[in-house]
Amino acid sequence: MSLSLHEISQDRLDVEGKSYHYFSLPRAAEQLGNVDRLPKSLKVLLENLLRWQDGDSVTAEDIQALADWQQTAHADREIAYRPARVLMQDFTGVPAVVDLAAMREAVNRLGGDVAKVNPLSPVDLVIDHSVTVDHFGNDDAFEENVRLEMERNHERYVFLRWGQKAFNQFRVVPPGTGICHQVNLEYLGKAIWQEERDGEHYAWPDTLVGTDSHTTMINALGVLGWGVGGIEAEAAMLGQPVSMLIPDVVGFKLTGKLQPGITATDLVLTVTQMLRKHGVVGKFVEFYGDGLADLPLADRATIANMAPEYGATCGFFPVDEVMVGYLRLTGRSDEQVALVEAYAKAQGLWRNPGDEPVFTSSLSLDMHDVESSIAGPKRPQDRVSLGDVPNAFNASNELEVNRAQKAHKTVKWSDSESGHEYELEDGAVVIAAITSCTNTSNPSVLMAAGLVAKKAVTLGLRRKPWVKASLAPGSKVVSDYLAKARLTPHLDKLGFNLVGYGCTTCIGNSGPLPDAIENGIKEGDLTVAAVLSGNRNFEGRIHPLIKTNWLASPPLVVAYALAGNMHINLQTEPLGNDLSGKPVYLKDLWPTPEEIAEAVQQVSVDMFHKEYAEVFDGTPEWQEIKVSEAATYDWDEGSTYIRLSPFFDDMEAEPKPVKDIRGARILAMLGDSVTTDHISPAGSIKAESPAGRYLQQHGVERNDFNSYGSRRGNHEVMMRGTFANIRIRNEMVPGVEGGITKHYPSGEQMAIYDAAMKYQQENVPLAIIAGKEYGSGSSRDWAAKGPRLQGVRVVIAESFERIHRSNLIGMGILPLEFPQDVTRKTLNLTGEELIDVEDLEDLQPGCTVRVTLTRSDGSKEELVTRCRIDTGNELTYYRNDGILHFVIRNMLKS
Repeated sequence: MSLSLHEISQDRLDVEGKSYHYFSLPRAAEQLGNVDRLPKSLKVLLENLLRWQDGDSVTAEDIQALADWQQTAHADREIAYRPARVLMQDFTGVPAVVDLAAMREAVNRLGGDVAKVNPLSPVDLVIDHSVTVDHFGNDDAFEENVRLEMERNHERYVFLRWGQKAFNQFRVVPPGTGICHQVNLEYLGKAIWQEERDGEHYAWPDTLVGTDSHTTMINALGVLGWGVGGIEAEAAMLGQPVSMLIPDVVGFKLTGKLQPGITATDLVLTVTQMLRKHGVVGKFVEFYGDGLADLPLADRATIANMAPEYGATCGFFPVDEVMVGYLRLTGRSDEQVALVEAYAKAQGLWRNPGDEPVFTSSLSLDMHDVESSIAGPKRPQDRVSLGDVPNAFNASNELEVNRAQKAHKTVKWSDSESGHEYELEDGAVVIAAITSCTNTSNPSVLMAAGLVAKKAVTLGLRRKPWVKASLAPGSKVVSDYLAKARLTPHLDKLGFNLVGYGCTTCIGNSGPLPDAIENGIKEGDLTVAAVLSGNRNFEGRIHPLIKTNWLASPPLVVAYALAGNMHINLQTEPLGNDLSGKPVYLKDLWPTPEEIAEAVQQVSVDMFHKEYAEVFDGTPEWQEIKVSEAATYDWDEGSTYIRLSPFFDDMEAEPKPVKDIRGARILAMLGDSVTTDHISPAGSIKAESPAGRYLQQHGVERNDFNSYGSRRGNHEVMMRGTFANIRIRNEMVPGVEGGITKHYPSGEQMAIYDAAMKYQQENVPLAIIAGKEYGSGSSRDWAAKGPRLQGVRVVIAESFERIHRSNLIGMGILPLEFPQDVTRKTLNLTGEELIDVEDLEDLQPGCTVRVTLTRSDGSKEELVTRCRIDTGNELTYYRNDGILHFVIRNMLKS
């Protein structure tokens, strides 16, 4: 009997006196053929298949197909991938734990063993999305914001503390520690995973999936990881493989060096624009080229973080000397560093000069050509050269609309602190936030921001009084090195006081603006701006009153706080005057490379040891939270934060046959690039919205609404907030912004949620019609869960983003694509049509599906759509009415 590849590839690796079992790619290549030119990201997948080969979920043919990929740089084959671990943040983690708790209830109801509902893979949840910038611009801001966070989120934190005790292999990093991606980069990530079993040591690549799309940041560490929806993540931690097609891999060659004065943010905005134009949705991107030799790990992390913005599954950097140096800096053990280097070299994962893997396609960038830029007003890929910003602002659609509608463009207001009167105008920068994992993992841009602040303060410049400034680092280490470099006092002087360690402005937790500013914006119907060092600037995300949002490097955030207006050309116009009245330009404040390098040298390994020594302990307030020891959660019927989800209420032990969808009504008809931010509830809750009305009916005061993100554990709030984004445009109600639709056949205009409930009472299934890139943006599970609870059964779009398409299937919603050159516009759809979707019992991955449209006059039109259930596993999930239903049924059988 011949040996399997799983057996053939097993070998031992000796590192500093310790012997590790591992699955050797060179040994496997003796049977598979040479794999030297396989992209290094695919070598990680190849090792995964070798390790998990069982003849069922992973076959010899799967492994051979991956090895043969380098012959054609493409493969139409589905594989089962098993990541080593799962990463969660609390916004997406809470509903995942709610689902696990609900699964225990369902398994118990159906006669199964609740102990089987436990993570089989290690899970780390970092509480980082719950802090809001309520207080800012003073020394007490951090403590006050943390106090409010603990008060507002007590119920959620009790629930997470229960989950920490109730579930195996589930760790929680308490609030106030940092952003999950930066904690992952600086501490959790191992690069090479190791385990000990029965006295034997085993090693394999550290891999993961995460419930935040920016999980890709860890790719900078040579760790293959990407964002999935909470639904997929739950399945992964319950032992289900991630079903995926062997991806195409786009190579991005980096050469040269950045010019003095150009930042990693400028580089990533350029890379994002190039890759979005190239087209990388659903593909891996792998960076290579001799330019990597001088590209710091923090710069790589900035680029890898933005993979969702350029549309790729991941943005992978191979292991090399730069990466190993970062492991040492961040306090990884000598044993771990030695293992990483030895393993990477043994497996062909180490980057050598001149490496040229085979790629599906490739593009290149000489980093010397990168120029200073920002991105906006509403998409990360819309890069604007710094000198063109005033023109870009004036050209924005929002400004043109407002100019046509309002009588005046300036409003007078008085600063309550100084008593001075100012004019607030179109283009005013009202938020300047150094925030988000993208840049706060990068000492060079943070030190640059501090140096700009120092020079500005020395010259007597101050931020404009209408600017809400904030500093929310992704790690406590940032505060340590800014203080060591003596830059903190200067940032504080300009209002960039520490407001929290977490994802604040970038996620929409920017907090309220001062009353005078909010009132002025409303009174003048002003188009104002936020400038932030984050990765997301979608409509309605940052603050409901701010229509243009711009991504910029931390030093440029400081500069715009000083300028206070988007009309100023920072390259040619002064930011203000010094103490003698002399104009001060950006070039006068910008630090030299030598000044930045000297400041960055203050970053030391001791800082990382100090801040991560007790990373899981939390504050005394966190430790004092008392929770039950029960295996099932004691649900509080009066809670407005944590509710038993209804997804398994009617579930039976065996799945029902899939039925055709008949007589579906269109709930919303949407355009191109509709993001999960448009679909899923995010940001603040408006009092007059369905969710706001629900909370008030349950005794919650407006001041205690908190955010949608904090209430993701309550399906009643979330389903009411689905499609309720203030900037969403439903083409069924032209000229109207917000979550509004028409109910048919009555033609009555109402909130989308209200229409959905009315259709449910009438037993009418629902459909969503959309354009290109439906579901782009963050990996929001509620963008699929919400529509499911509203009664949506099918989404017909021109194209889908990867994560959202998968999430729809995971919730039992069918994704279909219009035929080539057919759109809602060519069909002249109005939203009054009835939709029939037929022959669903015979579904196959990628098959065609017949859709019949019945117009209001009774005429019919038939379409042949493409089913975007892409793999056999996805089809199994759909037939089970969702991935978690499938997992529960498997538990009942085992």
